[in-house]
Amino acid sequence: MSNNYTKILSEFIGTFFLVLTIVGSGIMGENLSNNNAITLLANSLATGAILYVIISMFINISGAYFNPIVVLSDLINKKIDIALSFGFIIAQVSGGILGCVIANLYFGNELVEFSSNQRYSTLTFISEIIATFGLVLVIIIIGSISKEKISIAVALYITAGYWFTSSTSFANPAVTISRMFTDTFTGIHPGSVIYFILAQIIGALIATIIVRLFYKN
Repeated sequence: MSNNYTKILSEFIGTFFLVLTIVGSGIMGENLSNNNAITLLANSLATGAILYVIISMFINISGAYFNPIVVLSDLINKKIDIALSFGFIIAQVSGGILGCVIANLYFGNELVEFSSNQRYSTLTFISEIIATFGLVLVIIIIGSISKEKISIAVALYITAGYWFTSSTSFANPAVTISRMFTDTFTGIHPGSVIYFILAQIIGALIATIIVRLFYKN
């Protein structure tokens, strides 16, 4: 298997487990408690834990992106070529959707069910911009200091982001698209998806520009 195919497979598997954990832990939380705070706590801890694991596992294979926004930032900074970027994004979206479908399957839900959870508002739009801005900032700056610290930094940031943002810090278009296929705690209505992705793009672009200013100075 060529090096690029190995990288693309890594992105597929990593994003699969990321969304499987997000959706699966959300469903498990719902099944075990009627308290949304407890469900969100379980969901955030599980997400942070799997991020640490998959980033540590794949960072020396594919770079452990698992997020089209991070790919976009590296593409702008000419750290990845456009062909591999497209391969990564397709792998991330398809892996994420499969993760959502499998979580639906083994928790006894419909394989594919569109979410009724309307998440879009002006405030959640602003929240997603900030959430993604912070995530990209963390990845670029921590990565420039020590690649080995990216896994724990991202895991901690997203765990915190579930709680300090009104949008619960999706900050990832592949995860956002995937989560519209589950009508459970972690789902997002298809009508909200485009607004979240737009906010994520804006946040990533701002972070990429600001980091350039940091290193220019």
